[in-house]
Order: sequence, then structure tokens, then C-alpha cells
Amino acid sequence: MTLKLQGRLSSAYRFHSFASKHCFRHANLPTKSIKKSRIIFAKIQEGSDSECNSWKIYAFYDTLNAVNRSFAMNPHEGDVYARSDKPVSGSDKVPELIPSHGYCLPELPEIHVTNLLEKLKALHLHLLAAEHWNASHLKLCHRNYLVSAANLTHYLAFRCLHLQQLKGDLSCIGLQSLESINPHVLVSIELTMNSMKKQVSVNSIALFGECLDKRTGQVMVTVGREAVKNEILINNILKAGANIIRINCAHDDSAVWSEIIRNVKHNSQLLEKPCRILMDLAGPKLRTGLLKTDSSLVKLSPKKDYDGNMVFPAQVWMCCDGSNPPRDFSPISVIWIQKRFFNKLKIGDCVNFIDARGRKRFLKVLKRFPFAPNGFIADCLQTAYIKAGTEFSVKGKKGNSFGQVVKVLANKQFVRLKVGDLLTIFKNFSSHIHELGSTTLGTAKITCSSDQFFESVKHGEPIAFDDGKILGKIHDVRANWITVVVTHASPKGSKLSSGKSINIPESKMQQLKGLTPKDFVDLDFIAANADMIGISFVRDINDVVTVQHELQKRNLPELGIILKIETKEGLQNLPSLLFQAMQTSNPLGIMIARGDLMIECGWDQLGDIQEEILSICSAAHVPVIWATQVLESLVKVGFPTRAEITDVFKAIGVSCIMLNKGDNIVRAVAALNSFLCDRPRKNSKMIVNPLLHFDDRI
Repeated sequence: MTLKLQGRLSSAYRFHSFASKHCFRHANLPTKSIKKSRIIFAKIQEGSDSECNSWKIYAFYDTLNAVNRSFAMNPHEGDVYARSDKPVSGSDKVPELIPSHGYCLPELPEIHVTNLLEKLKALHLHLLAAEHWNASHLKLCHRNYLVSAANLTHYLAFRCLHLQQLKGDLSCIGLQSLESINPHVLVSIELTMNSMKKQVSVNSIALFGECLDKRTGQVMVTVGREAVKNEILINNILKAGANIIRINCAHDDSAVWSEIIRNVKHNSQLLEKPCRILMDLAGPKLRTGLLKTDSSLVKLSPKKDYDGNMVFPAQVWMCCDGSNPPRDFSPISVIWIQKRFFNKLKIGDCVNFIDARGRKRFLKVLKRFPFAPNGFIADCLQTAYIKAGTEFSVKGKKGNSFGQVVKVLANKQFVRLKVGDLLTIFKNFSSHIHELGSTTLGTAKITCSSDQFFESVKHGEPIAFDDGKILGKIHDVRANWITVVVTHASPKGSKLSSGKSINIPESKMQQLKGLTPKDFVDLDFIAANADMIGISFVRDINDVVTVQHELQKRNLPELGIILKIETKEGLQNLPSLLFQAMQTSNPLGIMIARGDLMIECGWDQLGDIQEEILSICSAAHVPVIWATQVLESLVKVGFPTRAEITDVFKAIGVSCIMLNKGDNIVRAVAALNSFLCDRPRKNSKMIVNPLLHFDDRI
């Protein structure tokens, strides 16, 4: 309802707000008799003549600020009165504005309500001032995010204040407290959030697409190499309700990714179900490497299914100088060959040989990395035994080339650790085995290729492996290795294999930032094939700026950007990360990567941390992805735990929920889809029986 209000302004301040696109001033309402008067807030239209004795206001009925739950005319004649835009025929009587909820303010001392209103006005002014002070940041934001950035400014200013007394005073007079106003802070305090409620959903649609079947959120599923061999897996996942497929660039390679994407697009068209693709950059993450040991003989054994069919080939790293494979690639073995033979190899060659049992076998040369130029990845499709001295040959246009295996380094698949065990971590085991002393005899051994890791850790600092499944403390630090005492593991022993995460939450690794050389190579593939890019282990705005610059060079203003919050620095810098990401038009989202975040910040803080992230993203109108171990038991074992069900229902309010891969992933997707589809219907019907049978009394 549009009303006319005649009166005077109480003050001359004037701030322009991006959030509501109006200029604000408070009207001076009489308080002669609070018992008989009702209270309203007025919003002055921008462009109104401030010198005029009348101006338009809007009365809003449905807001989070409970002051506006009661609306009516002021019955006292005087300086201020309200009247409808439509003329009242036959009488000059002022029409009464009927309250939408029929709610009346309790009778309270005049001074109490007056002071409370003044506090709300002061709070309102503080938020407007905060927006004014941060105008330089807001001007940098893309127009798509201007309203959201302004509201984020209001929320951060609101959280800086101590408002417990004000919240209590509002509750005492029967009004709603200042809780849950994150999506529209200033508008909630002054007027209404109705005109802006759809902003988060608009941003979510831009990033993820429309929700299917009137669900309350999206379903994302992580897939890997298993989706290539199992041709119907993607089809079943999409049928079950997934509409986003995630690929982690820390695993597999572009050949596998291409096949997954081709499969996704084919089945999406076949089922007529839109599906978007998110690809995460590997990022500067510390990971374990397999232990390379000198061996007289290595066995190359492809992985097979129960029927004996090959699922994955055995992969090896072929080099000429003992160089390490890329840190994200874990081969079964490293094969050191003669340099003259290595220099003649090229991608696509078939390396023929007779293995140690006299069987004819071959290795298919697949790939060479620009950031690891001294080696090739090769596949072996049949079980083979290779030893030093094995003869290799390659057919060429000018005849065959021959060479010998100089050395073979076998990789252990895993080490098993129990509480109290010692674990030695090496830079490069084969290069430093001669430096081993008696203190490392009998200890489990593994590698890590990051030099910064060995330069940053100190004695006594905590360390975690595999998302916290194994915990320990640094016991000894040397130039080329460190020793760890295991303080937490499974009673039967926990397996630690290659490619698992290493977290050192109390160590300072300033060099471990930004995009890695592998990330820049993968970014080209992502730009050409994906709908969204995930920035892993984002720490400060420089990480975001780098990706934005790369996307601008490729003219990709519509490629979605997902900021993965999984470090303590990333959490602390979240507001500045959001403001930086809002400077371009790329759709924006946040992933709460709870695995690494728990290790970085502590499991006892995780509950508060995820609530804080949700609140900030709600204020910024940014969609959130709820990730890590969602329905993990259902995915892996086939039956969920009680805690997992509670966790899912806690996450139903977010824009997207992510599931990781496992044997029962299709069943888990179907269950999650059912939760999201049935939630609105279930909320409409009471589960428990009422105390009285009201139907019988009517």
C-alpha cells in the first residue's frame, strides 16, 4: 500500500544505498501516547523534494524487523498523519491501515520504546556509514554483484557491533530479534527483505542452472577414472538425480577427463537432463608420494574386475636420469632407461620387450608433461615382470631403436601405521638412502616432493595425513627427511598410500600459494570443456586475481568460479575474497571443503566455522556447496549413519550438496534427491499428533 506522510525530517543526513537504491531519512513521528499510537518506518523515494511538506512512503508488512509488524494510522491530529493515495469520498476522516498480523504493541513506558527506536536508527545510520566508507571497494564490483556487495558490507559492519542488549530489548517487547537477517541486513533493519529474497536463487541459477523437479538444492557428484570403464555409471547417476559432475584435476589426466566429459554430455542429451561440469584445479596441496626402492625385479599388474577383465592398466614412469614423476602422478614403478634410447621416444610409441618370464609384452607411451620433461607416462595392458638389463625396442621409419633398462624402482602401495609408530618422510628416497642413520631403522617410509615442506616444519608441530585419519607430531627434522611420531590411527592400523593429503596447520609455508605449473596447463583444458572452475586452497585475493586474469585472457566472462574454503587463511580472508571475485561478471560460488578445513582449524571449531561461512555467503547472496564426507557410509558401505542423515538435513538449505565417489554412489544420489524433493511436502504436514482433535470441535 502506498501512503502519503506529511511532517518533518528529524535530521539532515543523506546516504545513498546500493542495497535498496533509495536515499534514507527518518520521519519525526509523535510519541505523545504510545499506548494509542502505532509505529511505522518510512522509506522516502529517491528524487523526492526534501523541502516539500509531503512525500511518498511505503509500508511493508512482511519483514524480519518486528517493529514493522504493526501498522496503523496515528489518531492524533498534528504535524504528522497518514492518508491513502486514493481520495476518501464524503469525509476527511483518515483511513485506518489494518495490520497484516493483527499484532499490537504491548503497553510499555514511553521512554523505553523511544530509546529503542533511537538505537535502531543509530544502527541503521551505522550500516549506511559503513557502506559510504567502503564505497571505493563497491565501485570496483561488477554491476551484477553491486547489491550483494553492499549487503555484505552491511553484514560485516553489523557483526562488528555488540548488540546483545538491543536484541534482548526487542525480545522483551515481543518483537523479533536481529537474528537471521544476513540476506538483507539494511533492508531488514529498516524496511523489508521481500523485494530482494530472490537474489541468492538468481545467483545460484546463473552458476548451477535451474533446479530439477522443484528441489530445494542441486546435487553434485565427484567422478574419476571409474566412470570411463563403467559406461552406464554416468547414465545411472544422472537418472538418480545428479545435475552437476565434478572432476578433480589432482587425479587422472586430460585423456580420462575428456572421456568423462564426452560421456556426461552424451547421457545428458540422451536423458534430456541438463548437467553442468565443475573441474577443480589441483592447487598447491601437499600430498604423499610412493616410496621408491631399488629392486632387482618389478611386477606390472593391471587392475582387473571379478570377471578378469582389465579395469585400469598398470602405469609406469619412464625416465633417463632418475627424475621424479609429477607429484600428482603415482606410478607402479619408475623405469630408468638409457639416455640415447629415451631421446628417440615419442608419444604414441609402443615399446616392445621380452619380460623376465619370457613373455612378449609392450608399453604404450602416453604422455609427457611440460613441467616434468625428463620422463614419459606409459601403460602396460598385461601383467609383466621387468628387471635391470631388460631389452627395449621401438619401431621407427628408419628402423628399430634399441635400449636397455638401467634400473627399476619399485613402489610400495601403502604403509600401515599404528599409534606410536615412527614415519620417515623423504624428499627423494633413492637419492638419500645413504644418509640414513640408526634412528630411522625399522620405521615406515614415504616421500613428499615439496622442498618447502621440509624447510617449514619444526620439532613438536602437529601433522595430519589423509584428511585427519592419521595424526602425528614432528619428532626430528633433517635437510632431506623428517621423522613423525604417530599419535592417532585406527587400532588395527591405518593405511597411508600415495596421493593422500598432508596438513601442517601450525607451520608457516608462505611459498605454498597461488597456481602451480600444472594448474596453468589444466586451466587451458578447463576453459575449453567445463562450466565452472574450482580454485583449491585459495588463501588470499592474489589467488583469485590470477584466475580472473587467465579467464579474461580467454574471454570467458560466463565461466563460473568456485572458491574452495579449506585453509585457515582462506577462512580469515573470506570477505576480501568475495569482494575480489565480485569484480568480474563470472558466476560465483563457495565450497565448504570440510576435510582440510577441520584439520586446519580443529574439529571442535568446525560447527561454528561452517555456520559463519554460511552467514557471510548469505549476506553476499553467494550460493554455497556443502562438501566432504556427505553420506559417506551410504556411498561406501550402502547404509548411512544417523549422524550423516542429520548432516544432510542441516545442509538442505544450501544451494548445492556434493557427494564423493564410491561403490554405492547411485543409491546415495537417489536418497539425496529424495530428501531434497520431499522436504517441502513433509514440512506442510505435521508428523506428531496434536493434543486436541480440533476437527471434532468444529
